[in-house]
Amino acid sequence: MSAMTGRRGAGPAGRSSETNALDALLRDTRSAVSPLRRTLEEIFEQASEVNEGRVADYIPELARADPAWFAVSVVTTEGECFDVGDSHRLFTLQSISKPFVYGMALQDHGREGVLERVGVEPTGEAFNSIVLDPASHRPFNPMVNAGAIATTDLLRGKDYPERMARLLGGLGRFAGRDLYVDNAVFLSERMTGHRNRAINHLMKAFGIVGDLFEESLELYFQQCSVLVNSHDLAVMAATLANEGTNPLTREPALEATYVKNVLAIMLSCGMYDYAGEWCWRVGLPAKSGVAGGLLAVVPGVLGIGVYSPLIDAKGNCPRGVKACKEFSTRFGLHCFAAASERRDMRREINGNTTRGAS
Repeated sequence: MSAMTGRRGAGPAGRSSETNALDALLRDTRSAVSPLRRTLEEIFEQASEVNEGRVADYIPELARADPAWFAVSVVTTEGECFDVGDSHRLFTLQSISKPFVYGMALQDHGREGVLERVGVEPTGEAFNSIVLDPASHRPFNPMVNAGAIATTDLLRGKDYPERMARLLGGLGRFAGRDLYVDNAVFLSERMTGHRNRAINHLMKAFGIVGDLFEESLELYFQQCSVLVNSHDLAVMAATLANEGTNPLTREPALEATYVKNVLAIMLSCGMYDYAGEWCWRVGLPAKSGVAGGLLAVVPGVLGIGVYSPLIDAKGNCPRGVKACKEFSTRFGLHCFAAASERRDMRREINGNTTRGAS
């Protein structure tokens, strides 16, 4: 039913022979070297049985997805890659772009500069609500649409093409490859994005966004329409887990000092109105998107990427939630787990797994 692969990233030039040797080793000794492979397949099979939710159709192009598509990928901070299912199936980032663009804005303006425009508090409102903080008139946080549009407005560049190039380049550094926009989805977003326009004009009235606010909304539609697969999501998550350096290319994507801020906002606000229960049950920084993607970060260890276009009423993919819950529980990955619950992921990847190792 599933197609499982394991590979190490290409890495910098000059290391291809080492990489090929590692690939061969992982292929030839897959059962002995990495119990994680078998575990990931088990989790995939369990999550495959979840058939809740429906394909998003409020953006017409998203409705074309096949509900049966499903993939789970894991990438470690040392570059090991594990994929199961439809891991090369492309879909659009949607809201998963938000934490990465937030990181870019932090690099452009610093913490206090961004905090003047976008708050960091969770909200019980829907992600597309036309609402701002009544006291400060800021968006509540960068994971709701208002905050994400304000964040995108902070991206620097002398003109639209330069800002667009910076946006794609920044996302590409996280993924470790060039990324592209799905123009059909972009046009669909633009044609149906009336609530986002209302949010944008409301923020302009309070001075949260600048004179290029209409251009910034176009950039926001573009960032939501960037194509990725579950493997890309796992690499992007692993880059955050690796203090902002891509574990495959070894190229910095985000200054390490800002990674903690991005992870904090993902933990508290990344899963829409399910963020509190997600933190309680899974306890990992995460972000979901209405195209069916979900990524989760185990700081210092690995990143998880999931794709299933079936989403629930809160905008999350139930199969992805199930897979991440199981992964977190089996390995004691909750950020507040007791030491006795934790399993040494390095030993899980290489064999000789034990509990309580650190």
